Amino acid sequence: MNRFQPIRQAGLFIFLSMFFLTACQQSTPSAQDAGNYLLAPTFHLNTTDGQTISLPKLGESEKKVQLFLFWATWCTYCHELMPHLQSIKDEYGTQVDVYAINISDNNDPESYITSNGYEFTLLLEGDDVAKQYGAEGTPGLVVVDNRGQMRFQLSRELAPTYKALEGLPNNQRSRRIAPWWSAQIRKEIRNILHS
Repeated sequence: MNRFQPIRQAGLFIFLSMFFLTACQQSTPSAQDAGNYLLAPTFHLNTTDGQTISLPKLGESEKKVQLFLFWATWCTYCHELMPHLQSIKDEYGTQVDVYAINISDNNDPESYITSNGYEFTLLLEGDDVAKQYGAEGTPGLVVVDNRGQMRFQLSRELAPTYKALEGLPNNQRSRRIAPWWSAQIRKEIRNILHS
């Protein structure tokens, strides 16, 4: 072995490392950096008064955010998250629309929304839509911008403290995780409205 072989091998290693690092960085930009968000599937559902609504609403001149909440009256996590969503609605007013899409429910969702004073648009029989959006359980929540892009999906967000919550009953776990979910939703709303 000549005395320059280790230097050549080291140089080759550095070159290949830099090549692969650069190639990986260029070929896999994050969705947010590239602005490549999935488009929200279009759907039509009925309100409690029988009107059909087509969503998502696209191309409005002002920036607007649509929250699609897939929920059920029996869902403990929904009970804890919904006051936070109302707080978001109170803060942002007409810039945010909350659609409460009822799924897997034999109870009275209208009574639940009304008795809690939520200013959400209630949509019924949303099970097929939930499947389209990948909401496999409750609550499912998707944040959609006015270009119809899905900017946030709750099912992909796991609280950093989730392991610490594992031994707790659902009512305690949901009470602790709902504020964290709310913070993530607010963060994405701000990103949309201020971009």
